[in-house]
Amino acid sequence: MRIVIAEDNALLREGLILLLTSSGHEVVADAAAGPEVLPALLEHRPDAAVLDVRLPPTFRDEGLRAAIAAREEMPELPILVLSQYVEETYAAELLARGAQGIGYLLKDRVGRVDQFLQALDRVAGGGTALDPEVVSQLLTRKASAKPLLSLTPREREVLELMAQGKANGTIAAELVVTERAVSKHIGSIFAKLGLEADDGSVHRRVLAVLAYLEGNGPR
Repeated sequence: MRIVIAEDNALLREGLILLLTSSGHEVVADAAAGPEVLPALLEHRPDAAVLDVRLPPTFRDEGLRAAIAAREEMPELPILVLSQYVEETYAAELLARGAQGIGYLLKDRVGRVDQFLQALDRVAGGGTALDPEVVSQLLTRKASAKPLLSLTPREREVLELMAQGKANGTIAAELVVTERAVSKHIGSIFAKLGLEADDGSVHRRVLAVLAYLEGNGPR
């Protein structure tokens, strides 16, 4: 996989390059500041981008803005965004702009190598990879919404795992239930949220749920 990295912390940037290259990927370019990101992406047209949310010169949202601009130029570009803290506004903005092939992870997750690489693969394949802490805060913030109040505790657990991009089999294993039980819970969740449940693609259903939670309605 050909990858562009944007990270201002030199140690983390070099660590990411080493991790990705040792895992069989090719880092075709790396950037340390916001203005460098979009030109690098347009020049190399990578298979995926790994971008820090906050980059120089202002350390606000340069990485996010670069991600949004890149998706406008290359709508299919998979992007995995890294953040030091949970920043719900940034996560919501990424999702609202068409989040297929989008990931949002806390930087601590990079240290869990297997999880990080799995998230990158999922995003590169057009899926979704949202940090569990991000999902938890999004759901908590919307917990007073009437449809969410109708979900059972088990359905909320399933919804959180779905939002992390996990497939039915993985959810079943984590909750120690059958895949059939997970499918029934998912059907109930969509019915209660007023979302269509006939799309067989897990990540598309996840995006619909997250879009609903963010007030954009189902896609």
